[in-house]
Amino acid sequence: MDDRGADRARWKAGGIDEEIMRHSLFWRIFLLNAAVLLGATALLLAGPVTVSTPVLVREALILGGGLAAMLAINAAIVRIGLSPLARLTRTMATTDLLRPGRRLTATGAGGVAELISTFNTMLDRLEAERAISAGRALSAQEEERGRIAQELHDEIGQTLTAVLLDLKRVAAQSPPAVREQLLQVQETTRNSLDEIRRIARRLRPGVLEELGLATALKSLAAEFTASGVKVRFESDPDLPDLGRDAELVLYRVGQEGLTNVARHSGARQARLTLRRAGGGVELRIEDDGRGLGGALEGAGLRGMRERAMLIGADLSVGDADDGGTTVRLRVPASPRGPGAEREDPA
Repeated sequence: MDDRGADRARWKAGGIDEEIMRHSLFWRIFLLNAAVLLGATALLLAGPVTVSTPVLVREALILGGGLAAMLAINAAIVRIGLSPLARLTRTMATTDLLRPGRRLTATGAGGVAELISTFNTMLDRLEAERAISAGRALSAQEEERGRIAQELHDEIGQTLTAVLLDLKRVAAQSPPAVREQLLQVQETTRNSLDEIRRIARRLRPGVLEELGLATALKSLAAEFTASGVKVRFESDPDLPDLGRDAELVLYRVGQEGLTNVARHSGARQARLTLRRAGGGVELRIEDDGRGLGGALEGAGLRGMRERAMLIGADLSVGDADDGGTTVRLRVPASPRGPGAEREDPA
């Protein structure tokens, strides 16, 4: 069967399942209401109550009370019967593909369990597709970072180096008054060259491939310390080998986390730690800043969640007990898929 035939078959099967589910829910609600009505009718027939013409006040009160009791019983039975749908509605309203793994237990009768199972299957597919598309986007982003870093180093870096040499040569042949100005221009150019090299290193962390994750993070902490936020780095010895992709995710999350600390937290110091956690590792970034304060997640945090999702890691961001913000990324030794199920009892 070709792809179009398979798609038609799936749509047909899905339509049949939907039709069966719709009828199942219809008959479930119908039978619940029928049971209540039959019970009320049986009580009316078997009871001593009669209806006069015109209706007496006593008879009206009895009938009104019976109707109220029937409606209350009917509402309670229907609510109990459809309670799994309420849980499904809450889950659908709060589902975030960047926080994968949240699933409902498929319980309920009359097609409700099948509806929940179908929703869980749909989430598996959406999370897998999101992980694939995010992986492609981040891979393209890393390639573009590398290209830009190479151009900064080869083109602009070499050009500025040549300018520095020319300035040095011209300054040596200039009168003292002009020489002083040329030396100032030379110093400005040298600072610009250092800044370009720093940007290139952040775009393409060559130290990560050459010296390993711990050394790359230590260098990152030193770089942010030099820029104004004192960052203390701590690492366990003999960390497990997680593979290139996981180490790149850890480095980028650490880089983005420290960038957020420097730009938004108002912190004076931060701590970057890399520890063993089970068979994997845990990266933790803590600062003494103002904390999240209920602020919405920006592009930086969502980018970190996308990276964590690619390797099956768990990312949590929250306010620290003693103030500031804590970012924790826990990477398993054997990364699981992004669609791994975890039941949600709510």
